[in-house]
Amino acid sequence: MSDAAQPTAAEVRAAADAVKAALDHHLEAVERRSGDDDPAVYDAFNALAAAAEVYDELLYDRYDEVTPFEIPGVDDSMPPYAGPEEPNALSVLIRRDYAVVEPPRLLAQAQRIVDADPGDGGKGTGAAAGTSVHAALGVLFGEYEPDEIASRHQEFGLEEGDSTLWVSAAEELPEAGEWLGAPFDEADPQLVVCRFDVSSVFDEDDLDEELDDLAADSS
Repeated sequence: MSDAAQPTAAEVRAAADAVKAALDHHLEAVERRSGDDDPAVYDAFNALAAAAEVYDELLYDRYDEVTPFEIPGVDDSMPPYAGPEEPNALSVLIRRDYAVVEPPRLLAQAQRIVDADPGDGGKGTGAAAGTSVHAALGVLFGEYEPDEIASRHQEFGLEEGDSTLWVSAAEELPEAGEWLGAPFDEADPQLVVCRFDVSSVFDEDDLDEELDDLAADSS
């Protein structure tokens, strides 16, 4: 960004004051809430998110600094939380996508697992682990926890895609085995307490902004 387009220190200070005021307003709305889905709380939340976004942008433009917190923007796709105020149970929904970019590495890793414990090969996957990607994936995910695969995916010839994690609240746990056949079908966005997304599209957006800034500087 060029010097002429930089915000002034006073503008950054005013944006910080706006965040403080929005925080107070949000707390007041929460204290006066009339129910779990109070529109005043929802509006105050959006106003706080918008004020924080403005402050974050001005702070970065002026001082090349960022805030240590992240508040979902007003365009966030999640509806306002409408779950229990004091959840007695929670569900953690996770989806991670991978591309198989090095099949020989995947096959070799699966074959090592089978060779180290040949007793498990009787399920029909052992013999084909080193020749079939389908069988190799079954061996790999049967041996390692998903978090370990996420941290070691490159060793297994995989490339990370998008991922998302939803923490959903509930009054009580569902009946045992009730949702196992379709684990995500009954996920209610209004019960999501927090959500964390990782996507290459975010990096692309950051790159586009950097290129726009460079173009502005050179003009």
